[in-house]
Amino acid sequence: MKERVVLDVSRLPPHGMGRASPTWWGTCAFMLIEGSGFALAIAVYFYLMSLAPHWPIDAPASGLVPGTTLTAILLVSIVPNILVSRWARQRDLHKVRIGLIVMSVLGAVPLILRGFEFVVLNIRWDANAYGSIIWTMLGLHTTHIVTDLIDTLVLTGLMFSRHADNPRRFGDVEDNAMYWNFVVVAWIPLYACIYWVPRL
Repeated sequence: MKERVVLDVSRLPPHGMGRASPTWWGTCAFMLIEGSGFALAIAVYFYLMSLAPHWPIDAPASGLVPGTTLTAILLVSIVPNILVSRWARQRDLHKVRIGLIVMSVLGAVPLILRGFEFVVLNIRWDANAYGSIIWTMLGLHTTHIVTDLIDTLVLTGLMFSRHADNPRRFGDVEDNAMYWNFVVVAWIPLYACIYWVPRL
């Protein structure tokens, strides 16, 4: 049997960044699945609200200060996150290292504030449907912050090790930055449901 070379890909790099990377597509699929989970939680929230004679059920609206402060920090974090992504595309190791340290801090601070958020919900998770859904929403989003923080800490460690020489790590940093943007954007409708819809 005679073989004919259709396309020589031997000169292509062994890794890619952005849409050229399978990891990028995997991260997008992961965000699609998780976004569907958030959408389902929001749908359940409004379904329960439609059944309740008054909303919130047997509780005052949640305190605004911790959640609003957390939201402001998340929105501010987008700026250094975009810079980290840009520096990763440029393969600027020094700036990427600094950016990852900043993003590690900006990933940890919301977890501290999240602890205060649970306190000011003014209802236990098992008190009624309202308590259950808002605790679920906060719990889901907390899981995403923790997931990205762990990923950022691991990448920070890798970029300060001998593995920083591997160009693929820059693609990983870029994918991690994209995921953090998802974590921030996903929080906005949850924040509105938990803190502002009960005040309407």
